[in-house]
Amino acid sequence: MSRPAPPPVRDPGLQPERTRLAWRRTTLACAVAAVLAVREALRHGVSAVAAVTVALTALVLLTFLAAAHRRMTALDTPRPPALSRRAAAVVVGCTVGLALLGAAVVR
Repeated sequence: MSRPAPPPVRDPGLQPERTRLAWRRTTLACAVAAVLAVREALRHGVSAVAAVTVALTALVLLTFLAAAHRRMTALDTPRPPALSRRAAAVVVGCTVGLALLGAAVVR
């Protein structure tokens, strides 16, 4: 009888680094969108609606930054876990939230 071959050693190559860079790019794009939304809200005068929009934009951006940081940290392990459904829902919610807040500010 022959012994089974040992499992191959995982060589992730540059895939984790590319994924980490994609998360950083997305985080930067969200930050720019949030800054532009805040700028637009403040340009038309400070009102209650503008203050709420700015606060919500900051909250959504901070939530996205936390989710992205957790994912980038998880990518440092030799075998990173798959993105959970909850984390994916948070990221999608933040992206949609920023889009909606941006549209509300531009109006």
